[in-house]
Amino acid sequence: MSSSNPQIPASLKAKIAAARKKLDDHVCEIVDWHFNPKTGSPFWLEYAKNTLKWDPRKQVKCYADLEKFPPFEDEWLRGGPVRRWVPKAYAKSPISIFETGGSTGVPKSRISFNDFRIDYENFSDTLPDKFFPKGADWLHLGPSGPRRLRLAVEHLAQHRGGICFMVDLDPRWVIKLIKWGEMGMMERYKSHVIDQALTLLRAHPNIKCMFTTPKLLEALCEKVNLEKMGIKGIFCGGTEMTPQFHRFAVQELLGPNIYFAPTYGNTLMGLAVHKEPAPEDNWAIIYYPPMPRATLEVVNPDKPSERVPYGGTGRVRLTTLTKEVFIPHFLERDECEREAPCAKFPFDGVRNVRPFSRFGSSVVEGVY
Repeated sequence: MSSSNPQIPASLKAKIAAARKKLDDHVCEIVDWHFNPKTGSPFWLEYAKNTLKWDPRKQVKCYADLEKFPPFEDEWLRGGPVRRWVPKAYAKSPISIFETGGSTGVPKSRISFNDFRIDYENFSDTLPDKFFPKGADWLHLGPSGPRRLRLAVEHLAQHRGGICFMVDLDPRWVIKLIKWGEMGMMERYKSHVIDQALTLLRAHPNIKCMFTTPKLLEALCEKVNLEKMGIKGIFCGGTEMTPQFHRFAVQELLGPNIYFAPTYGNTLMGLAVHKEPAPEDNWAIIYYPPMPRATLEVVNPDKPSERVPYGGTGRVRLTTLTKEVFIPHFLERDECEREAPCAKFPFDGVRNVRPFSRFGSSVVEGVY
């Protein structure tokens, strides 16, 4: 949560304190759930017994107490058995597996039962009905396969009373093509994906809303005028999005009659929603996490327990806090600036998220 800072107006103090109290209470509930022998996941129960040698249910009383845990290791999510992550309370529930893109090696996996529905229903509440009409159909022009997006966007469309049309897209193949230097073939594959989208848009005039990635949005807009195709709202994410692209998308690609909703999300977190652009933001892309179900902190890469000052640059540290998944202090492959709370979001946000610079060129983004 936010530390005290003179730049935060006095009128926000009560809201910040209430948000902090809500987060502290939620942390206690989630830790109690995951470390309770009756409801907890085998991984965390075993970890507490063999590694921690202390009882999180007794010693974690607030969000700050999560610092008592050692850093969450990336490799824990690569490979199986994945059922060690399923809380005992959900042992007989239908479990889904969602995977990350695999651009940094073996894909990370997370189990899911209902989180993606909850996350996207909460996200739905942030979408203006004028531009994302209830009952309108959607087009999902993005990663398919084992990714959370495929089911989540479909559920979003269904939750809002629509039907979701899907385009096949395998980003792992695109990543391989780029690594092999097959840029011509990569462009042909991208054209194949865009052709699928155009076929659906022309055949189904009730498609008014879309999910897509920045690169695919730009490629699609090179072919058609989306306003003339009937599109009213675009939910966009899945990759680094710069202030330059933000301005370009709003002012040139789409125009004033299509709502552009950038998001920062992934398999582990859910969705961080955007703050509507203000002149003083100069097209910066500012996101706030889905508190209290997840937090985003901007930390010193060399000392992750230390947050950078507001406006300072650091690495993104994610904490996921749901009954399905408990992931404390996961260091993302992203960096950004730390954003202060605001009236609508009285907790820390992130500004201009981009790949972590110390990774250099080792991460291939492909169509993301």
